[in-house]
Amino acid sequence: MLEGLHPNRPTHVLRLLTDERSARAMTDILGEMFDPTETAVAAFEAEDGKTWRLEAYFADAPDEEMVRDLIRPLVGEQADAAVFETIDQQDWVRASLEGLNPVRAGRFLVHGAHDRHTVRPNDLAIEIEAALAFGTGHHGTTLGCLKALAGILKQGRPAHVLDVGTGTGILAFAAAKALHQPVHAGDLDPEAVSTAKGNARLNGLGGLVRLYVGPGVRHASANRSRRFDVVFANILARPLKRLAPTLTATVADHGVLILSGLIERDVPGVLSTYRHRGFHLARHGLIEGWATLVLKRGGAAPRPL
Repeated sequence: MLEGLHPNRPTHVLRLLTDERSARAMTDILGEMFDPTETAVAAFEAEDGKTWRLEAYFADAPDEEMVRDLIRPLVGEQADAAVFETIDQQDWVRASLEGLNPVRAGRFLVHGAHDRHTVRPNDLAIEIEAALAFGTGHHGTTLGCLKALAGILKQGRPAHVLDVGTGTGILAFAAAKALHQPVHAGDLDPEAVSTAKGNARLNGLGGLVRLYVGPGVRHASANRSRRFDVVFANILARPLKRLAPTLTATVADHGVLILSGLIERDVPGVLSTYRHRGFHLARHGLIEGWATLVLKRGGAAPRPL
């Protein structure tokens, strides 16, 4: 699980081995105490099935003693075993690329340059070099959105697609590859948009993916009432709630809204927010603790017979 997005230029990392309960508790408290755009906190189960590894990435050097004091009530003397390290930027880039294994969702295949040999003739292949932006396809949120898109494409061909918070551009590229038509995508981070533009050119999609810099749908190409048949928003629970009025306004009458960046406990609150905007849950996916919601206009979904 992960709280927050990786800072574009993480400079320091905290690492600590502990138990599951402590790792989850620390993820919660660090995620609440630090700005999620400047800090990312992740907890992963180790191979032994018992130990958990906590990692917290910081855009700037943290106050180490303050952080230790913050987690000490949760882990006791283990707080003194927490290791703070400086991240070399080239090592960060290299690690992000080496960790990018091919990811498949239906015909979609996301891969790095070192895995081009895994592409099959009928694949809709997307090559991503992560650089310093978050989003390489192997995360449960991105994979959940790709699977949701694959399911939608089995039912028809959406005419207009919008990707809000596009990051490296994977979801926009997938839609453009499948539909062979322009897709609009934006991010509030100029560096993420710059990375996405490079990735678009790499995948031969420079003319199809229309990228903008701006928060949410605050751009002329995105802020269009009931225009889009598919709207992606793979961000976090708090901004998803805040953006609900503007996101829902862009969805066409028979369109779908695909939300992700949510851990399971976030789902009820997000669903309640969007229910008040006239949307119901059509499908709910869960990958490695990360939820993906497919929402549609109208009342509650019909109960199965």
